Amino acid sequence: IGAANNLLAALMDNHIHQGNALGIDVRRITWKRGIDMNDRQLRYITNGLGGKANGVPREDGFDIVVASEVMAVLCLSKDIDDLKERLGRMIIAYTRDDQPIRAGDLNAQGAMAALLKDALKPNLVQTLEGTPALIHGGPFANIAHGCNSVTTTKMALKLSDYAVTEAGFGADLGAEKFIDIKCRAAGLKPDAVVIVATVRALKHHGGVAKADLGTADTEALDRGLPNLLRHVENVTKNFGLPAVVAINRFPTDAVEELQLIEDRCRELGVNVALSEVWGKGGEGGEALAKEVVRLCEQPSTMNFVYEDDATIEEKLNAIVTKIYRGSGVTLTPAAKKVAAQLTQLGFDKLPI
Repeated sequence: IGAANNLLAALMDNHIHQGNALGIDVRRITWKRGIDMNDRQLRYITNGLGGKANGVPREDGFDIVVASEVMAVLCLSKDIDDLKERLGRMIIAYTRDDQPIRAGDLNAQGAMAALLKDALKPNLVQTLEGTPALIHGGPFANIAHGCNSVTTTKMALKLSDYAVTEAGFGADLGAEKFIDIKCRAAGLKPDAVVIVATVRALKHHGGVAKADLGTADTEALDRGLPNLLRHVENVTKNFGLPAVVAINRFPTDAVEELQLIEDRCRELGVNVALSEVWGKGGEGGEALAKEVVRLCEQPSTMNFVYEDDATIEEKLNAIVTKIYRGSGVTLTPAAKKVAAQLTQLGFDKLPI
């Protein structure tokens, strides 16, 4: 992915060096180079120095590879042909008259796809108990959709009766992007959702210091529970999916604390299952697995937070009000300008 990302950057700079027939405005290049290392010194750089033979001087920068758009594109592609098309549509710069320049304008998608032909294949590994697991892709959830590849999920569904996939962190950021972006793009529909929580984290939400999390405190736990219950409501009411809360049990968890969580979740019609996989292996997840199987056999629907034909502002407003429970979204003048430009380019019909 890093090589494909940097190939595109090199092709673009070479095009500019060779005469810039596309009229790329070097001040409006949006494509950055990639490096598989956290190095803040390289976020903003100036390159092309050293005279005429070394390119055109301009401002540039490096992103970490997982933040590359190539990573997001690879994880949403269904096959090599789809990958080529998606790579070709990526906007990498603009002209002086605000026209977008895409990777396809440089005919870069074929060479990039050739570098990615093996990267498109999921990786098969196994757990300590021999359960097959597929690991593939990792787009950043703060700037992309934060889910593994469509290829991996569909392969898992073909190879087993039950496929478990991580949808990113949280039922606000993670689950919302999983459903509104990945499931929408790939035609997927989950049968059940597992919401993972810990007594320690919920007490921390309730104001307990990290050093005191091992001490039983049902009052603090009760103060922290609205966080979990909001995630439960997002899944069951907004997305319309059946859910179970899995408590990743610690040895310090008190019985009364576990009971409080179970009581609060049952008020929302959701069961709680203890997970002790970390200490007991598969045996420690048996109760959770049985509840997941039960939920998967129940009929359910899946709701998107917004419709495809909604405007950018309407989609943002739906996410803010339905998922984060804000009163609404307010776009600054600069944001309105960007939204108008994205609408003009036809991106308003894409998921947010």
